[in-house]
Amino acid sequence: MSELISNFLAGQWQTGNGAGTALIDPVLGTELVRVDATGLDLAAGFAFARNQGGAALRALSYRERAAMLGAAVKVLQANRDAYYEMATANSGTVKNDSAVDIDGAVFTLGHYAKLGDSLGDRHFMLDGEAARLGKDPLFQSQHVMVPTRGVALFINAFNFPAWGLWEKAAPALLSGVPVIVKPATATAWLTQRMVKDVVDAGIFPSGALSVICGSSAGLMDALQPFDVVSFTGSAETAGVIRSHPAVAQRFVRVNIEADSVNSALLLPDAVPGSDAFDLLVKEVAREMTVKSGQKCTAIRRVFVPEACYDAAAQAIAARLSKTTVGNPRNESVRMGALVNRAQLDSVRAGLDYLKQQAQTLHDGATHALVDADPAIACCIGPTLLGVRHADGADRVHNTEVFGPVATLLPYRDAAHALALVRRGQGSLVASVYGADPASLGATALELADSHGRVHVISPDVGQLHTGHGNVMPQSLHGGPGRAGGGEELGGLRALGFYHRRSAVQASTTVLASLSA
Repeated sequence: MSELISNFLAGQWQTGNGAGTALIDPVLGTELVRVDATGLDLAAGFAFARNQGGAALRALSYRERAAMLGAAVKVLQANRDAYYEMATANSGTVKNDSAVDIDGAVFTLGHYAKLGDSLGDRHFMLDGEAARLGKDPLFQSQHVMVPTRGVALFINAFNFPAWGLWEKAAPALLSGVPVIVKPATATAWLTQRMVKDVVDAGIFPSGALSVICGSSAGLMDALQPFDVVSFTGSAETAGVIRSHPAVAQRFVRVNIEADSVNSALLLPDAVPGSDAFDLLVKEVAREMTVKSGQKCTAIRRVFVPEACYDAAAQAIAARLSKTTVGNPRNESVRMGALVNRAQLDSVRAGLDYLKQQAQTLHDGATHALVDADPAIACCIGPTLLGVRHADGADRVHNTEVFGPVATLLPYRDAAHALALVRRGQGSLVASVYGADPASLGATALELADSHGRVHVISPDVGQLHTGHGNVMPQSLHGGPGRAGGGEELGGLRALGFYHRRSAVQASTTVLASLSA
């Protein structure tokens, strides 16, 4: 039996008292480590974080907490090679895909370290200007933002064990709120190792950073009214969280990122052979294959003018056909595995479900696996589906297959295109491709109400844009409707979730002392 890795709770390393769940290499099928949280005193652990970790963090200024984030960045950078090896073994990712997770995590943490330093030696933030409450300006109202006196519980998804941790922990810790992270069991190894390295370095106060690996049973029960919980995962689990007594009765603040049927939209001016057309083709193929399509921001639906449908199908399929799939340890491989057998079965079932309304334009089964046994490896080639009559294909608009799968759909005119995109019922991101600035800008605004981010790609930024699916800390991450209605990142906006807004009504003299 492999090593049973420890949890860090109540300021100490603890192992569960069960046999644990095995984490498996999705390519080789070998057991890596085991995780278990059975028997942990969750209530005591949460109380320790809330009372010890929270008090210690709040005693520090934003600048002092930012310095801690910066110190954590150095620790993570020093262990980067080990993280890459773990990602290959546990997530089955090629080096470039591991970089999206690991280097993206370090970059985000460093970004918040810089933002925090800019906030200076303060312990709270002013929110807007003071407003007079009557004719005499002597008595006014000033809104302030102060750190919540609770813990931040993160229930994370399997696809980003590194970035998923630090993109949430960075603004929480900078805000002065202790973090308890529950990584998805399948890929918890990397999350646990990163937390261990930072904890062992003695950077944060005791109780400021905890990790629980294994079952999530009882975690929500331990939450109190001033705690917050951030969840990334399925809409089904999100519904369970929203209905939990901690949220429904104790009114714990909750942030949800759930299913998202993201779109790419080619505008009518981007005819086949144009730069904008080629940019769409390149981005669709990339989004289908990065992390084997296991990204909440990946392109799932591709909308093109009816006249471009066949050309787009051929161009995307031609690009996908060059993707080598298999063992990420082989340097010729460009796309690794899905995270485990259950995910492989889910993607296959999802494909069968969509194929009842769609035709196959590029079959992932045509990709022979490189240096991997098809009977063991959780690998599947990229599959492009197509539907010529987009209005009737409800499954394509309602179903996210979380793997290297996308569907091409034609539209008649601009109004039809927007209506089809909106059938996704709210998404994390939509990307728009074209060359006319006015049309691009107008389309972006039309899509803004139903998307957390609109990524506009024109030829002038063809070599500069950060990518449809890349989540940058400067921009909002989240989306309305089916995407969960949550918001993360967006620069300093991310700190708002971990603060409480209050109006201080006082004399101008008292209010002046707040900013002294």
